[in-house]
Amino acid sequence: MSKSIRNFDNKVILITGGTSGIGFETARQFIAQGAQVVVTGVSNQRVEATAKELGEKAVVLAADLRQPESLDAVIAEVAERYGRLDVVFANAGAGTAAPLEQITAAQIDEQFSLNFSGCFFTVQKAAPLLSKGASVILTTSFLNSVGTPGLSILSATKAAVRSLARTLGAELAPRGIRVNAVSPGPISTPFHAKLGLSDEQLKEVAAGIEASVPLGRFGEANEVAKAVLFLASDQASFITGEEIVVDGGLSQF
Repeated sequence: MSKSIRNFDNKVILITGGTSGIGFETARQFIAQGAQVVVTGVSNQRVEATAKELGEKAVVLAADLRQPESLDAVIAEVAERYGRLDVVFANAGAGTAAPLEQITAAQIDEQFSLNFSGCFFTVQKAAPLLSKGASVILTTSFLNSVGTPGLSILSATKAAVRSLARTLGAELAPRGIRVNAVSPGPISTPFHAKLGLSDEQLKEVAAGIEASVPLGRFGEANEVAKAVLFLASDQASFITGEEIVVDGGLSQF
């Protein structure tokens, strides 16, 4: 009987947006490989449920990344418990679908405050705890390179995060810290339900997206999580500033 792979024994991992979808599955996979995981989520109900589901190897905390100061308590908890971070997966994000003529200043502020500012301040506040050789992974999107009507603001936030992978990568490289991005395509997660569309609209959008994916299906959260674990591992020790696209070929062909 083969031994379980444990590439992250005794590693300390911070995952934002880790109570559902890609973040939750990534936390689960890190734990399976021996890591201690600190997860954040915005819903108290999901925070409690996730703590039970992930078990004793996880610390699950409530934090609203639209308010950067909420991260202070998270970082303080990490510092007190572990004194360091080996991996940061800045994954929290959301979007609202709206055509050009209906987009409001409030929608722009809301999406940039979570998807961009929340990501930036996660890395900024975690940076003092990052050990030499640590890895930072940011979640971008296939929307970086594919124009999709109704998703202009979400797309812009993710393009900004793609830029962060390069600039923060350059800034942290002298400390031996790598910064990369994972770019999910259409993934079967609760994210799409957060776009502000009705069930009927979601079905119509989903059918259109699925038909446009060269591999002919939505991806699964575990497929993105595997890419995150690769970027976090020693197997990616000479990779920084890069973006791994996990989108079934949608943005490539």
